[in-house]
Amino acid sequence: MLRDPISNEIDSVEEEQVQTQAPVDSRIVASNAIKYTAYVMLFFGFMYFLIAYLAPMLEQ
Repeated sequence: MLRDPISNEIDSVEEEQVQTQAPVDSRIVASNAIKYTAYVMLFFGFMYFLIAYLAPMLEQ
């Protein structure tokens, strides 16, 4: 079937959207978990130091 060349109708073409995710390496996930756990432990250790050792010095 031929289209009329004078016609201004636009064919609606739907593009299929494909979502692809990059493969996640479990070693990277484990490395990040260890890294952020260490950050949290260092933060709480620093807070403990401030409360246990420096706070009594301020109460003089």
